[in-house]
This record gives sequence, structure tokens and C-alpha cells, in this order.
Amino acid sequence: MVRTRFCDVFGVEHPIVQGGMQWVGTAELVSAVANAGALGFLTALTQPTPEDLAKEIARCREMTDKPFGVNLTILPSINPPPYAEYRDVIVESGIPVVETAGFNPAEHLPTFQGGGVKVLHKCTSVRHAVKAQELGVDGISIDGFECAGHPGEDDIPGLVLIPAAAEKVSIPMVASGGFGDARGLVAALALGATASTWARGSSPRRRRPCTRTSSSAWSRRPNATPS
Repeated sequence: MVRTRFCDVFGVEHPIVQGGMQWVGTAELVSAVANAGALGFLTALTQPTPEDLAKEIARCREMTDKPFGVNLTILPSINPPPYAEYRDVIVESGIPVVETAGFNPAEHLPTFQGGGVKVLHKCTSVRHAVKAQELGVDGISIDGFECAGHPGEDDIPGLVLIPAAAEKVSIPMVASGGFGDARGLVAALALGATASTWARGSSPRRRRPCTRTSSSAWSRRPNATPS
């Protein structure tokens, strides 16, 4: 397996990421990804409270001795979750890397950096990637329009967005959206990324804590990615 600067910065064997997936990023999946040598992320807001996140981190550590991270999505809201409390649990639990997403992470960076947590920030445009690098994050995930979740408002596909971002940033960059096998990883590296996010490839059906109805619906769709 190829090794890139992403592996060196984030301490994993392979340049493959299982990004944060709401309701799916739990200890079972993340520990399996970590044991395979890739970088998996528990999803903080899947857990009802910061205390539950601490328990899930501990549960994941019972399943793997490899490094894994936590995704913290910080979407603006009238009644936001206690982001600072989730953040503090991540730091106090000794998590080595956090994936931030949804909003400018500047408010949280001093705490993460002070606690020795590396920050991988999810971006949906080149301008956001450049800004994140200026803020001092350790790496970015650049999400093309193919990416599930919150792919931004610019509707730029990865084939255009990834090389455009690669020309403007020098920190490790993860290509996200539409990748799920070795061919996709090779393509991502050719476009200038140093890793790629695999949603479909990292989430076999037997490890997804989805409802039977949603799992069945996805199974009927060819090459569907449940993220």
C-alpha cells in the first residue's frame, strides 16, 4: 500500500479515511477501520451527550489499540448542541485527531491545539480550504459535490475541485466524494490529494447501525453510499 504525507502527519498506515457519518460512526465501524490501518472517525453528535461521547471513545478503545479520531460538526443553530463540552471531551480523552466540519473552526482551534489534537477540517470550496490553512489546521478534507452530507452550495464536482484546491494548499489534503476503492484512491492521488475518504468502502452492511428499513432500501440501490 502506498504511503503519503497524510500517513506521517496523522499517524496511520494507509491514506484512507472513514469520515464522520451521523448515526453510523460508532465504535464498531471506527475500530474496524482503525484495525485495518486507516483513519476512522467517531461522530460526536451521534452521541446524545458529551458524557456519552466519552463512553463511546472508551468503548472504541476496547476494540482497537490503533489511532482513531472524532468528527465534530459545528453547524450554526438557534439552539446548538454544547459544542464546547463535546470539544473538551475530545481533548480530555486524548484523541489524536479531530475532523471539524460545518463552520469555521477558529473558535475551537486553540483548545484542540493546546491539547495536542491535530485538526482535519472539512471544506467544500477552495476559498474555505485556503482559509483553513491560514488558521493553522493540520490538514483539510475537500468535498466535491458528489460527497454526501453537506457538500456546500457551489455544486463543484471533485474532478474540478480537488486539483484546484491542490494548487492552493500545501498541507495534507483528503479527497472526498465518490471514492470507495483502490482505483478511486489512485485517482485522488493523481489529482493532487494525499488521501481519500471511503464511505461505501469502509461501511459494510453488517457494521452499520442503521434501521432495517433504511439498510434494505440502500441494498436495493446499486453502488449506493449510506453517508
